[in-house]
Amino acid sequence: MEIAAHLRREAQAVNERRLLVLTGTPKQTRVRALEAIRAAAISAQDTVYLGPEPIDGAINSDYSAFTHISPTQYQTVLGSTQEAVILDCHDRCEPNILGGVTGTVAGGGLLLLLVPPFDQWVETRDGFDETLAVPPYSTADVGTTFRERLIATLKVHPGIAIIDAETRSLEKTGLTNPPPRLPTEELVPPETRLFPTSAYEACLTQDQQDALFALEALETEPAAVVIEAHRGRGKSSVAGLASAALALDGADVLVTAPKRTHANVLFEQATTYFESVGEISPQENTAQSHGTDTIVTVAGGRIRYVPPQKAKALPDDPDCVIVDEAAGIPVGTLSSLLSCDRLAFLTTVHGYEGTGRGFAVRFRERLVDSRHAVTDISLLEPIRYASGDPLEVWSFRALCLHGRPPVAPAIEDATVESVEYRSLSPATLQQNEPLLQELFGLLVLAHYHTEPNDLARLLDAPNVSVHALLYDGHPVSVALLAKEGGLSETVRRAMYEGRRVRGNLIPDLLASQLRDESAPKQQGYRILRIATHEAVRSRGLGSHLLAQLRERALSETTASDWLGVSFGATPRLISFWEENGFRTVHLSTSKNDRSGEHSAVMLDPLSEAGEPLLARHTDWFYRRFPATVSDSLSTVDPDIILAVCRATAGQVSPDLTTFEWRILSGLGNGAAIFETAPRAVRQLAFQYLTDPTISTETLLSATEERLLVMKALQARPWEVLRDELGYHSRAATMRALGAAVDKLVVEYGDPTIQADRERLRK
Repeated sequence: MEIAAHLRREAQAVNERRLLVLTGTPKQTRVRALEAIRAAAISAQDTVYLGPEPIDGAINSDYSAFTHISPTQYQTVLGSTQEAVILDCHDRCEPNILGGVTGTVAGGGLLLLLVPPFDQWVETRDGFDETLAVPPYSTADVGTTFRERLIATLKVHPGIAIIDAETRSLEKTGLTNPPPRLPTEELVPPETRLFPTSAYEACLTQDQQDALFALEALETEPAAVVIEAHRGRGKSSVAGLASAALALDGADVLVTAPKRTHANVLFEQATTYFESVGEISPQENTAQSHGTDTIVTVAGGRIRYVPPQKAKALPDDPDCVIVDEAAGIPVGTLSSLLSCDRLAFLTTVHGYEGTGRGFAVRFRERLVDSRHAVTDISLLEPIRYASGDPLEVWSFRALCLHGRPPVAPAIEDATVESVEYRSLSPATLQQNEPLLQELFGLLVLAHYHTEPNDLARLLDAPNVSVHALLYDGHPVSVALLAKEGGLSETVRRAMYEGRRVRGNLIPDLLASQLRDESAPKQQGYRILRIATHEAVRSRGLGSHLLAQLRERALSETTASDWLGVSFGATPRLISFWEENGFRTVHLSTSKNDRSGEHSAVMLDPLSEAGEPLLARHTDWFYRRFPATVSDSLSTVDPDIILAVCRATAGQVSPDLTTFEWRILSGLGNGAAIFETAPRAVRQLAFQYLTDPTISTETLLSATEERLLVMKALQARPWEVLRDELGYHSRAATMRALGAAVDKLVVEYGDPTIQADRERLRK
């Protein structure tokens, strides 16, 4: 395995990485991988193997010396640095895993991919393909575009060697004969600085020093620093140095991240720095490796890890909060942290816990509107390997990690009249690399969580289709659709009985949670993603694309019954979907782990079967929603409840007794009180909130509508309403509710009630 030694020497000479692809049977590729590691003089202790266990036959004992990790547990190595990684792709070739472990290989190291012969690999269906084959499809229906594209990049990119493990033939050397690199310039700390010089001397790149200098803003308040970088740029390390510098001044630094392992590098860097300057408290266990989540300094400062759900309460009132992998934490939780004066958010561009740019889009508005002075900084220079590393260039292209939406000047003149609607097949995207990169970049920019697996999904999942509006060949608006439903009686019965059926979110919800066993029989399209370029928003392009999708679905030979969508509910998004013909049938009672918001489900019926589906679920929604709002949704933003109700199909007809109407007629002048008949107020409020024909003359003010929701539907205490809505007293709040209800009595009450109401006001 002489080529492995050559690759290793070349990589070490220029601090780059190299990739060795071994094709053949599982056993032969594993044998050749052992030979390659030995030839490259890499120790077993410095090698990680991601693959099945046990390894077959005689090589089992040799592989047992490696650090073995199941491929599905790849996140446990993220943030670490490895001399060699062996990724066994025979049973599972998953883009997230490939991208994640590639970033852990150090400069001078090797990544080894074990794969079937290329011609067989294209047609082989594996564990990841099974996740794409959602019912009623099978793995035979899964496409091959992603794998064809991956193989093509392996064949043409420099720094990648390919060996036939069966014949030992070298099909591609991967040697690049790189020129010697110029010596790295010595780093010089800024002349005026608050953090110790030793902290700057611990930085490995100018980017890190710049980031550390930006983090000095946390010595003053209020301030927020946002650091964005691809993996391997040292953002967690520099955050560890900043945390240490702050703790040396006696600050209490709270660190949070989606998982404790995501903060390992930060704690390790802080511990190493403390030990180098002799400033650590001997009374405390100090590092994660010692089994603690707290480091305490001699000066009394500390760095402590707290999980996100607990961190949002800012326990023990920390001086500073540092959030690592912020893109993996719900926006609602991040917003809670804004109560702290000194904040830092670290985000990974195209990360596997969340997407940095999506984080910026979703959270940026709240951060800018806060009282914090915001500083943004990006880290570009890698620290594990040299800039221009061929392995990074390859992985970025293969996984669209450098995908960017079109530049604004190229599409800024796009209008509804000038764009072209197209349904983009996998073959079209495969043949047009710039279009694929721009399209995927647009999805990344617009959505909170887009990952490499999504690239394979949009190319190969049999139920997913890609649609776009193009301007001069560039995507300005894009949508991903997933075909759902059309399921057999057997599958429908299983759904109803509680078995989850992958890839059928809306049919599953309707059948299992909402107890409609027949719903999955109807076939529809769920809109997985829709994104419009920020340079051309508010021009109706998103709505135009939805109209094209509706027209296309109606024109199909086998007509679909509905279009549907599930999303993290905000008033703006609900209004967008309502304006485009979608109607609410569900609002989840718990928050989504990714978005941190309650998920709304909305439908747009397309067929004679779709209309009654919407009608019955609207009726069931009306029946259950008022009680749900007063219980599990009692603390939800009232504007969300308002928007959800406004976006329903039809109107509630309250079932009120004569007694209840009399109570309602007496609320306006104080003759009756809310507590006597809260059900009546709830019923009347729900009628108003779902009334699509309400006249503008009788519409309540925004404050009155919030009051109606918060008291009549959510049953919040009077004191809470007084404080949140700005009333002077409890009595004033009660009078305001009575006045609002009185307007509704005038609008909806029958003549008998109107007479009773007028009598009370004489």
